[in-house]
Amino acid sequence: MNLRGSAIALGIAFPAAAALAAVGMPAGALLGATAAVAAAALAGLGPVVPGFLRNLAFVIIGLSLGAGITGDILDDIARWPVSLVGLALTIVLTMVITARLLVRGFGVSPDTAALSVSPGALSYAVVLAAQGHGDLRSVVVLQSVRLLLVTLCLPPIIVALAGVAASGPIAEGGAVVLGPLPTIAFVLAGLASGWLVDRAGSPAAYLLAGLVVSGLAHALGWVNGVLPSPVVFSGFVVTGAVIGCRFTGIARSDLVRLAAAGLVATGLSVALSAAGALCVASLTGLSFPVVWVAFAPGGVEGMAAIGLALGYDPAFIATHHIFRIVLVIALLPLAVRLAGR
Repeated sequence: MNLRGSAIALGIAFPAAAALAAVGMPAGALLGATAAVAAAALAGLGPVVPGFLRNLAFVIIGLSLGAGITGDILDDIARWPVSLVGLALTIVLTMVITARLLVRGFGVSPDTAALSVSPGALSYAVVLAAQGHGDLRSVVVLQSVRLLLVTLCLPPIIVALAGVAASGPIAEGGAVVLGPLPTIAFVLAGLASGWLVDRAGSPAAYLLAGLVVSGLAHALGWVNGVLPSPVVFSGFVVTGAVIGCRFTGIARSDLVRLAAAGLVATGLSVALSAAGALCVASLTGLSFPVVWVAFAPGGVEGMAAIGLALGYDPAFIATHHIFRIVLVIALLPLAVRLAGR
C-alpha cells in the first residue's frame, strides 16, 4: 500500500470536507474532498485512496441509501416507467450528440469520442480503450473532467434551483441511529456481499451490495435506523477523494490539450440531462431537481452521494443510476463498433 499517497489524500480530504461542511455548502463533504484531492493530484503530489477504503466508502454510501427504502419499493418502482424510459432516451441522445461534437469540433477520433462521452461506467470505457479502441489517454482525461465538473458544479446549481436542501436519510433528527455493533455488522455484511458481487463482474459492486443489504433489511423490518453521521461523513469524504484521485498521473499537456473539449462536452451532456429531466418532471409531476440528480451524467457513486446529501428519495436516485450504468455498459460496445465503420 502506498502509505505516503494515502496520507496525502486523506490528510487533505478530511480538513477540506470539514471546512465546506461547516459553512453549509451543499454536499460539502463530498465537494471539499473532491476539489482538494484533485488539486493535489494535478500538483503532482500523488494522492492515493487504498482499494479497501474505496470499497468501504462505497458500501457506506449504499447502506445509507438503502436506509430510505421501505416495503413499498416495488410500488415505487412501478410509478417510474416514464422516467426510466426518459433516462434511456436521454442517455442515447447524449452519447450521439456529444460524440459528434468531439469529432467535428475538436478532431477527436470517432471511437475515442464514443468511449469518452459515455455518461458513466468510466472503468469499462477505460478497459475498452486499453484493448485498442481509441486513444486511452484522451478517454481517461475526458472522462475524468466529466466526473470532476459534474461532482463539483451540480449540487450548488441544484440547491440554487430548488432552495434549501431537504433533510436526507442520513439526518439524525428524529431517526434511530444504529449503535456501534449493529453498524459494524451492517458494514461487514455490505463488504462481504460487495466482494461477491464484484467477483460476478457487476458495475458499482460495493455500492450496489450496500444498497441491497440495507434496502432488504429495512424493507423487511429487520433493521430500523441510520448509520451514525460520522460514518456517513467519512464515506462522503473518501468517495470525494476517489474522484479527485482520477487526476493522478494525467500529464498536464494532455489536460491542457483536452480541457476545452472536456468542458464543452460535459456542459452539453449536463444540459441534455437537464432537458430530459425537465421533460420527465413535466410529464410525471416529479420534482425537477430530484429527476435531474437521477439523470446527471456523473459517476454512480458520486451521484448517489450527492442525492443522499441533498436529501432526495434514495430509492429513486439509486434505481435510476444503476439503470443508467447497466444501459451504458450495454451500449458502449455497439457505439464503438458503429464508430469504427
